[in-house]
Amino acid sequence: MTSEHSSQPSSAPGDIFATTHWTVVLAAGRRHTPQSDAALEELCRTYWFPLYAYVRRRGHTKEDAEDLTQAFFARLLEKNFLAGVDNEKGKFRAFLLAALKHFLANEWDKSQAQKRGGGSLPLSLDWQTADTKFQVAATSEPSPDQAFDREWALALLAKVIERLESECAAEGKAKIFAQLKRFLTAGTGGAAQSEVAKTLGLEEGAARVAIHRLRKRYRQLLREEISQTLADPAQVDEEMRALFGAFGS
Repeated sequence: MTSEHSSQPSSAPGDIFATTHWTVVLAAGRRHTPQSDAALEELCRTYWFPLYAYVRRRGHTKEDAEDLTQAFFARLLEKNFLAGVDNEKGKFRAFLLAALKHFLANEWDKSQAQKRGGGSLPLSLDWQTADTKFQVAATSEPSPDQAFDREWALALLAKVIERLESECAAEGKAKIFAQLKRFLTAGTGGAAQSEVAKTLGLEEGAARVAIHRLRKRYRQLLREEISQTLADPAQVDEEMRALFGAFGS
């Protein structure tokens, strides 16, 4: 995904993500374009693991879940697939899960011809890592839908932290980010701040300011990343509540 600081249109040459990703996909409709196809593929690369986790939670084996997820993406990335599935009120998360359920209910028999390793893969996916992640996540035993929402939220947070890390590295602040990233999702006790300040050679006040700025940018990127999966930016707060409510399930 792009690393621009807002989802406003960009004038950079060749910027195919000038609008939010899901808006690009929705606007294309039946008219697939390089922009919509690239946007959809990028979204799928980010959010494929929640689908795999959902399939596993439905009781499928590791191997069958790999086959199903692979076959689903092959179908999803085909031309005209989007025209046959409701956009679920413009939320990519809801759309993708609805599309997967539709596929599992109606399309699995047809996909049997596509065995693992046969034909070209639509996406290069790390199945070994996926299985390890699933085994760790499986200890809490959520429902398939809860597992999907929780893994979606985790994928979203990972993407935001990745973007923030890249921004800091580009500004020559990779060392600062490495020390301060713990404060993005955890409390900022005085002892911890003092320790980080000493490590970075900063006054404690300067460390507190740096933490505040990093958190502020983190929140900005989080809202932007969520907005890229929505057709209506006004749904960001609603989507945030739904996603982070998944951690309490």
